[in-house]
Amino acid sequence: MEATRIKDMRIYSAISKISKPIADSTHDISKIAFYVVEVETEGGVIGQGNLLSFHYSPNAIEGALKDLRHFILARDYHINEMLRVQKDYEIESEYFGIVGIQRWALATLNTAMWDAWCRTLGQPIWKVMGGSARKIPVYGSGGWISYTDQELLDEVLDYKSRGFTAVKIKVGHPDGIGRDIERLTKCREALGPDVKIMMDANQGMDVPSAVKLIHQAENLGIFWFEEPVVNTDFEGYATIHSKTKISLAMGEREYSTVALRELIGRRALDLWQPDLIRLGGVDAWRDSAALAEAYNIPVLPHYYKDYDVPLLCTVRKPYGAESFDWIDDIIDNTMRIENGFAYPREGAGWGFRFKPEALVPVKD
Repeated sequence: MEATRIKDMRIYSAISKISKPIADSTHDISKIAFYVVEVETEGGVIGQGNLLSFHYSPNAIEGALKDLRHFILARDYHINEMLRVQKDYEIESEYFGIVGIQRWALATLNTAMWDAWCRTLGQPIWKVMGGSARKIPVYGSGGWISYTDQELLDEVLDYKSRGFTAVKIKVGHPDGIGRDIERLTKCREALGPDVKIMMDANQGMDVPSAVKLIHQAENLGIFWFEEPVVNTDFEGYATIHSKTKISLAMGEREYSTVALRELIGRRALDLWQPDLIRLGGVDAWRDSAALAEAYNIPVLPHYYKDYDVPLLCTVRKPYGAESFDWIDDIIDNTMRIENGFAYPREGAGWGFRFKPEALVPVKD
């Protein structure tokens, strides 16, 4: 097994070719950027994982990745020892806390290790995990509050022209609920009755305004509402759930399953949205999905479609995945999406790599 020993861990930064400033109800985002972790084995197999970083805290993120690199290379780990690495690094990180950027770093390495391990086996990750290749529903995400009306309509109509049957729009506009309704109405009129519309407040509303928005949007046929209020307001979710008929979705901010358990107990959640990197990687994602499925809550992951689609192939009843085009121009094998469905790649590991020319080495 010497061939599977981790020989090196490299860190890169990358910027999407379609990077531009965007904003939701709580954040102004100046660029669409990533960090990529690459692990190489003694046998020469390379695996990659990435995290979406935007413009936030580059020094802190790079520091966490560098600390993890020093930790890994000072010890003897093999690429199939994901849980051993997790346990050891959580102990190492406990003093300052593993929740947060250090978990992001660990999760990115975890996805790279899974990639390398499955490439060593010569199989796609969904097959190694006992799943089966199947098409997964996807929705077109975006609808940023910073868009002009024309930019908003251009985006949703582009999704429709590409075969998407559902889109998500940001709400919580600084000009108030009336502006949210105006934007949603324009989208419904442009898309017609056959395309599902969802809305996402990114935690930017309070309970009364969220309930008011839901009631005012009833005639628009909104499919579900994501993160109406702050993720720790469990009673707020319960109140919204009891006063409205819309399905509620959340989970992307979570570093554990605490919120999932709390909302299950309050019967206040309809869709669980695990974020692969915040939760800690593949193994934590699957654990959370198993808990959600045990209570018949569908799994609808946040952002990372190139990882989430193959992972959803291992879930008993996959609900769907979120689709952005942000990495498509900087990877070598774009995911196939047709008529509102994504198809898992057949290649080994995750089935794609970042193009070398897109990667900028992070200096140690």
